[in-house]
Amino acid sequence: MPGARVPDAAGARSAAAPGLGPEQRDRPTLAHPAVARLSTAIGGPVGQHAHVGGARFWTPLRVVLALAVLVLALSWAGKAACIQQYPGGPDGEMVLDWRDSRQYVALCYSDTVPLYGAHQLNELALPYKTSWEQENPDGTVELRYMEYPVITGMYQYAAAVVASVWSEGARQGWLPGALPVVLYFNVVALGLAVAWLLTVRCTMALAGRRPWDAVLVALSPIAVVHAFTNFDAIATALTMLALLAWSRGRPATSGLLIGVGAATKLYPLFLVGALLVLCLRTGRLGKWARMLVAAIAAWLAVNLPVLALYPQGWLEFFRLNNERGMDPDSLYNVVRSFTGWPGFDGELAAGESPELLNAVSLGAFLLVCVAVAIVALTAPRRPRVTQLMFLLVVGFLITNKVWSPQFSLWLVPLAVLAVPRYRLLLAWMAIDALVWVPRMYYYLGTGSNGLPEQWFTATVVLRDIAVLVVCAVVVRHIYRPGEDRARQHGEDDPAGGVLDHAPDAPPAWLPGWLRPRGFQPWQARRAEADREPVAVDPGNRC
Repeated sequence: MPGARVPDAAGARSAAAPGLGPEQRDRPTLAHPAVARLSTAIGGPVGQHAHVGGARFWTPLRVVLALAVLVLALSWAGKAACIQQYPGGPDGEMVLDWRDSRQYVALCYSDTVPLYGAHQLNELALPYKTSWEQENPDGTVELRYMEYPVITGMYQYAAAVVASVWSEGARQGWLPGALPVVLYFNVVALGLAVAWLLTVRCTMALAGRRPWDAVLVALSPIAVVHAFTNFDAIATALTMLALLAWSRGRPATSGLLIGVGAATKLYPLFLVGALLVLCLRTGRLGKWARMLVAAIAAWLAVNLPVLALYPQGWLEFFRLNNERGMDPDSLYNVVRSFTGWPGFDGELAAGESPELLNAVSLGAFLLVCVAVAIVALTAPRRPRVTQLMFLLVVGFLITNKVWSPQFSLWLVPLAVLAVPRYRLLLAWMAIDALVWVPRMYYYLGTGSNGLPEQWFTATVVLRDIAVLVVCAVVVRHIYRPGEDRARQHGEDDPAGGVLDHAPDAPPAWLPGWLRPRGFQPWQARRAEADREPVAVDPGNRC
């Protein structure tokens, strides 16, 4: 058409990219020695002249999702010991069997089970509206509300409603029955399983020519242990969906998903920061602004009704996070356990906030953000989105006063996309998953044949070292992109969207020391000229 606008090079590539040919597909049994050795159990590595990509039913997607389903079944079986029943109630009624600290001895603890009663979901109490009194260890009583962000809180309520309907059907003889808390756990687990399968699917879509990397997400030891420990799989799925939308050139959709994700857990917001510095480096802040506006709108749409109706209940999540002390998994608690250090704030009464700990934790994370931004802006080649996102999330977890064990789920898909090295990632994930064992036996207490605290905190140190080693490899790949397997065969950033193959075009006001190493002003002018729309000559139409 006369006067038609020609999209920029990155957009044209994204729109016109054909399916991968056999020669373009990654072949893990040839590329990874560890996978090659394992493949001998099923016939050995694929041949050089094998027909790849022609399977009718067992496509890579179906194989990976089937493996993920098996792992999720194993994860559910690991928690099943905590939903066993025995006739211990009045008149022999069935009750939950948590005798002799079963939840710790059997390593099956899940927050879902105790929160069913603690949040009064067994009475179908509406979250954020309903309050209850809780006695603190010092004898004081405080008013409590649902302690999770809105999407997570309402998900719990919806699961309780479904469990109640099922329970009523069981009473009528239409459905098999169980304790209400058992039905509730299974309903929650089903939704979390769907969320984790979405996470696996999105990882596969974001992996470019390396779809088999998603096997590491599907078979992750962290998923085996923590898929059903809490509700974090929902936030993980929303984050990966947001990243997938961005990769397909839909910043507004990505923003909407980030906003909804931030109403589930706060960590999806880190994607906003990662994209900010990359869009600043490439001169694409307009796309980032569209994403940000959509994210704010979505977050407000979810939160404002609850805030307006039940302000005290809505604020509970923020109040508890402010008052919470150092978590057993945090570095601060590791130092305390080995040295006897009383912490930055010393002993605090119930309801007191650890103000100094909060300030140190926030300050340390801001320093991490600054360091990651400097790396992103000055590296000789623009880092990939998932590399920055992984570094930011690790920085948050390391510096934060809380690293709940299920938070490690956040890292799994990001790590697989950021540094697809199988042995390295499996080693880190195995160490992280194994922290659960000393944690449970530490909670059991030495008086009940449990473990001393230092056994647990020592494994926390090993986990932190392992994840920092992964970070070091990511940074190495940023500065040596030739070693980045995700960038081989002409790939740049499969998750980058408008950033994929985008030239550097930092704004003129950015100081020289924050510009890409070796960058010259004429490169910015060339990049700007390349983005200018060009009229197509009608005579040259095909």
